[in-house]
Amino acid sequence: MAKKTSNDFVQMVANGEKIVYLTAYDYLTAKMVEKAGIDMILVGDSLGMVCLGYDTTFPVTMDDMIRHCQAVRRGAPNTFIVGDMPYMSYQASDEQAIMNAGRFIKEAQVDAIKLEGGGPMIASRISAIQQSGIQAMGHIGLTPQFMGQIGGYKAQGRSAGAAMKLVNEAKLLEEASAFAILVEGVPSVVGKAITERAGIPILGIGAGPYTHGQLLIYADMVGFYDNFTPKFVKKYANVAEVLTNAFKEYAQEVREGNFPIDPDHTYKMKEEEMNEFLAILEK
Repeated sequence: MAKKTSNDFVQMVANGEKIVYLTAYDYLTAKMVEKAGIDMILVGDSLGMVCLGYDTTFPVTMDDMIRHCQAVRRGAPNTFIVGDMPYMSYQASDEQAIMNAGRFIKEAQVDAIKLEGGGPMIASRISAIQQSGIQAMGHIGLTPQFMGQIGGYKAQGRSAGAAMKLVNEAKLLEEASAFAILVEGVPSVVGKAITERAGIPILGIGAGPYTHGQLLIYADMVGFYDNFTPKFVKKYANVAEVLTNAFKEYAQEVREGNFPIDPDHTYKMKEEEMNEFLAILEK
């Protein structure tokens, strides 16, 4: 399939087609995501929790993100890939943001990057990155890199004032030339209001059914990551159970001497070679 571009996403919105967005963090998962015909992949800093075992996304480094983006690009060469800017890779200055966004493009061949936050500082970073020739996606609402300020992992925009703040933040990021915005963890009515007022694609994760497309963390929706499951996640499979049962069965067969015993799982020698080998051993 041909890789979609940001212009294709704009056309999809105009045609009333939903954009399908999913995370991937490694080569094998990316291959499966591309085979499934997903429109857009996010290599999220959530890999810190899903792949690296951290409690938060804060410890994730640029080198972590680049390495995983490279693997995902190899697995999904024909899918639009967004690299997630990790904590403190863009907050210090526009120049820092441009340099690190450039690493994603140069070293991992992603198609765009994503930044969290919605205030004037983030608008400045997005504008600078866009002016450098790199496409930038915004991310507002439940933003894990700002969880100290927003009170942890909980829904945002639940009061009229907080909801209006998000609507204004979305417009600010659009004016800064973000090519799209991810809205996370907000009431459906807020996701709807942001989407109706936007001139760019709005993707939702826990933002209701009215956004132009939906994102889920793949490890949540297939039951792979089971530390906790956000309210907005629908589980389409239980991979953790399948894998655990497979590992248990393997362990049992090894301990009982039943694997590898089947001829299908062992190598053979030609009979004359085997007889010669055994004769040599006996000397």
